[in-house]
Amino acid sequence: MLKPQRLRPGDKAAIVSLSSGLLGEEQFIHKYHLAKERLERDYGLQVVAMPNALKGEDYLYRHPEARAQDLMDAFRDPSVKAVFCAIGGDDTVRLLPYIDFDVLKNNPKIFTGFSDTTINHFMIHKAGLASYYGGAVMTNWSEYGAINEYTAQAFDKTLFHPQDTWTIPASDFCSYETDKVLWDEANLNRTIPRFPNTGYELLQGTGKVSGPLLGGCVDVFEMLFGTSLWPSPGEWRGKLLLLETSEDDIGPDWLTWFLRGLQAQGVLHAIRGIVVGKPGYPDKLEPYKEVYRRVVGFEAGLPELPILYNVNVGHAYPIGLFPLGLEYEIDCGAGTLTLLEPATV
Repeated sequence: MLKPQRLRPGDKAAIVSLSSGLLGEEQFIHKYHLAKERLERDYGLQVVAMPNALKGEDYLYRHPEARAQDLMDAFRDPSVKAVFCAIGGDDTVRLLPYIDFDVLKNNPKIFTGFSDTTINHFMIHKAGLASYYGGAVMTNWSEYGAINEYTAQAFDKTLFHPQDTWTIPASDFCSYETDKVLWDEANLNRTIPRFPNTGYELLQGTGKVSGPLLGGCVDVFEMLFGTSLWPSPGEWRGKLLLLETSEDDIGPDWLTWFLRGLQAQGVLHAIRGIVVGKPGYPDKLEPYKEVYRRVVGFEAGLPELPILYNVNVGHAYPIGLFPLGLEYEIDCGAGTLTLLEPATV
């Protein structure tokens, strides 16, 4: 995978809205201004919104081609070093007809976002580039109070000061969808409540396994199946599969069916391990574990396939920034997840 250049003070970062247009709505535009001020003041970046990024929900819903144009133009622009997604949504897949993969391939640069942005990460993967799962404008870069120390550390160690290797720590604090602070200017100085985090948990597996990390939000995968973006079982071979669940609070039955679908495609037998994000709801912590053990360990007959659970990626608070397409190691004995190469160059 091609890696982009790391960020340096003075670099330009472009904001895009590739799914929901919430960032441009009057009640939420303060999130854009907060992120812009913080990224410029604290990190020395130049922040610009692409021409359609702030046009609001209705316009962007009606014009997926405009959303795609912003992405293409941001990648074409040699002065832009990073592209930060505003937020997720539910229809990024509508951009697919308008994507020029040669433009992505020939202009490697940092791209961040999560949730529905999973679709864009698979686009960038198809083009042969690394991308960075996490780091959305409306959630992470404009967190009320300040960017929390866990996310800030990940931002620094992946995009600004990449490490030769980095054993990614579990956060010592957490909170859930039920603890959110509503997006409202009146809440600018309110911070998200914090509770002790239990850390990573190994559900099954022994030894050490390594491979490139690929995946995202499971709620989105169904829109990928059967498209040109979805890897074949052969293309999944040797990879570590990243799975995390959204704020939609999917039930254990749905997760069961999803994993059975991966098994039926041959994906579970192709991969070397699974990295599972912390569920967004505390009442799903135990039921999801049972699903993974039952479907992967018993139904698929893969009780030795390592599954590292409760990783700080996705929709539970706080989240890190996980480079996709790069080599990681799951050490089952130590219960660790290590990025084996620098995230950027």
